[in-house]
Amino acid sequence: MFEGCYTALITPFISDDVDMDGLNQLVSFQIDNGVQGIVAVGTTGESPTLKWDEHNAVIQSISRQTRNKCICIAGTGSNNTREAIDATRYAALSEVDAVLLIDPYYNGPSSLEIRKEYYTPIAQMFPELQIIPYVIPARTGTQLLPEDLALLAQSYKNIQAVKEATGCIENMKKTRALCGPAFDIISGDDEKTYDMMIDPDIQASAVISVIANIAPKAVQEMVMSYRNGDHQKAMRLNEALSPLFKLVTIVTTEDSAFGPVTCKSRNPVPCKTLMRILGMPAGPCRQPSGKMTAKGLNSILEAARTVNNNNPEIFEPVATFFNVDIDQKLADVTFHKCLTYDQ
Repeated sequence: MFEGCYTALITPFISDDVDMDGLNQLVSFQIDNGVQGIVAVGTTGESPTLKWDEHNAVIQSISRQTRNKCICIAGTGSNNTREAIDATRYAALSEVDAVLLIDPYYNGPSSLEIRKEYYTPIAQMFPELQIIPYVIPARTGTQLLPEDLALLAQSYKNIQAVKEATGCIENMKKTRALCGPAFDIISGDDEKTYDMMIDPDIQASAVISVIANIAPKAVQEMVMSYRNGDHQKAMRLNEALSPLFKLVTIVTTEDSAFGPVTCKSRNPVPCKTLMRILGMPAGPCRQPSGKMTAKGLNSILEAARTVNNNNPEIFEPVATFFNVDIDQKLADVTFHKCLTYDQ
């Protein structure tokens, strides 16, 4: 069922409120550029900082706008099963096509507990709704293992895909071996998508992408080129997008009064920063996420300028849809200053 590019859509803000007009623009931009689906209120959409009424409003809005145009996947996961059930019920009433359930974070249940106390009751309660486990131990501190995932897939027809963001190739291979050839492995890491597709022991069918917020057409074409047998085109697009894929997380070494420190700027801060540079309606992140350092911003600008110089067609859809001059946006250093901390 799941192939191609699914954009993990950012949530735009204005003065800390959800920018619904900006959200509608971003959804239209994705649809116009051919993505297979949109994920509403995932981690990239800053789900931890949205109140539940905002969370539900965003899901409902995206579900309405995507209906009969592309798939809508709602992020409804939690570290509280009852809360996840409530969110999934609202998403089902909003007529989404599927839900994305992140492993329960912080309280650290075992894989057995995740299967029995989290995915099983939700799968039983919503048998007509496709459920996609989202396995990302670096964010959650726990992990649904391939063995338990295979048991879920065996028991429930509505669990036939996983968003794989473990970063572990052996884990991906075990998932394919245990879950079988028809099971969808969806990449949760832009930079690893191509390698996950071409590996015969993984055979990823899709990506839930961060960078597709900015380059939906190119990411969609990369995945579908490979799936349609044009492996050379897929490889070229992967190479062209590579500088952007590296921006999902940016690590810099910064000076402080007490010596050098490592600063890790994680998704969606770099992506939102680049969207703001390009003139897209992203807005700032909600606290406690914040801004880039000057070094981090320079990494973003360097990557974007490389892509714009070598493969300007990647940014062309942004220029056309949002009526912006990409060269000018990337050169306007006076605007860039507001996107970083003063020191």
